[in-house]
Amino acid sequence: MRRKIAIIFYIIIVTACSKNDEIDGDSDFQLPEITPTGDESYLNFSSDYIFDDNVLHTFYLELSADNYSKINANPAAEQYVEGMLIFEGDTISPVGIRYKGSIGGFVGCVSGSDWTNPSGRKTCTKLSMKVKINWEGREEHFYGLKKLQFHSQNLDPSQMHERLGYYLFRQMGVPAPRSVHARLMINGEYSGVYALTEQIDGRFARYNFEDGKGNVYKEVWPLTMNGNVNSNSAFINALRTNEDENPSVEIIRSFAQEVKNAPESELQEVISASMDINEIVSHAVVDRTIRNDDGPFHWYCGGGGCSNHNYYWYEEPVNKELHLIPWDLDNAFENIIQDGNPITPIKDEWGMISNNCQPFNYGTFNSRQWSASCDKLTGGWASFTEEYQQIKAVFIEGPFSQENVDPLLEKWSEQIREAVADAHSSHSDAISVEQWEWAMGVLKEQLEYARAK
Repeated sequence: MRRKIAIIFYIIIVTACSKNDEIDGDSDFQLPEITPTGDESYLNFSSDYIFDDNVLHTFYLELSADNYSKINANPAAEQYVEGMLIFEGDTISPVGIRYKGSIGGFVGCVSGSDWTNPSGRKTCTKLSMKVKINWEGREEHFYGLKKLQFHSQNLDPSQMHERLGYYLFRQMGVPAPRSVHARLMINGEYSGVYALTEQIDGRFARYNFEDGKGNVYKEVWPLTMNGNVNSNSAFINALRTNEDENPSVEIIRSFAQEVKNAPESELQEVISASMDINEIVSHAVVDRTIRNDDGPFHWYCGGGGCSNHNYYWYEEPVNKELHLIPWDLDNAFENIIQDGNPITPIKDEWGMISNNCQPFNYGTFNSRQWSASCDKLTGGWASFTEEYQQIKAVFIEGPFSQENVDPLLEKWSEQIREAVADAHSSHSDAISVEQWEWAMGVLKEQLEYARAK
């Protein structure tokens, strides 16, 4: 695993040292307001075209010099500016454009000295970006989508974590975003290879569920660490759909109350009444096999409490069924053989409990965490032990098998190989083909280890 560590240090050192943050753009740039005719391809084809697994698309963003300088001065502010999107001969203008990311998304890529509180100017060529198609009330969608998300993959030298991870979830029947690779040009300059990952919103819900007009929530858990039902305001603040329509959060709150009240002997029955057990156990199987340790089963502790992140919920309004949706997989896979990340590793195996359900220190940085199965809902899922083993066997022998995964990785690698080389030729902080191939070798070692575990 020395080569994995070498890659990580390479990325941190190179990105931290880069000063490639000011591409000024055209000082005479005038942003047009374009009214579509109705004949544009983006109005007449579905999102399946954008997420076609067989194509490496190229997207063009154009911003004025002032707007580009504005977002480059403080990327972590995540403030939208106006620009335009050009794709295969069609121009959508204006759209909203901003940088995006959690703490990890800005590590080594902004000038501020405190990595836990990102600030300062942009210092990396690539940062994750969001394009808001429905800018200023625009009603037209872009291939059925309201937003595009380009994820930088700066902490994933294999460039495969998101695409492979979401694919594996979806293959096991878990609702998860589609993700493909894409090339991104900004103000005429090639920025690099990104993961184009589907936004979790109402469009996602309608694509994945017949009953697709329900509530989408981001990063709110039914129960708090102390076992109480989360507050009404917490659920409302977490809404990502229906938030402007006098929303009701009764479905998820009622479920939380039922879980809280259920005796252990009835907990499985209560959960089964509101969730597809095969689906949620499959979620756990994939999550734990690929070590998605920065996801819903890592409860980080600080400030007097513990909480998790990087997930969404969807609730079907008619049959009142709840679905847990994975999110942000850039740190998945890296802890499979050994703890490759100083912060994210989860100590416990699935269903295990440490320190009598009190927070404890763990990992290189000795950060505090709480056993996921101390949460009554997660503990209830973990109690489906027979189902877990059966589903894991199906996963290992099917979607996760070497016979299935290796050809996919080869196909996707061939799609992006030239784009990776072009990025390295253009930017000093882009990984080389050799570094990328090295990381691909590490990933394959991790996958083989996980299959045999």
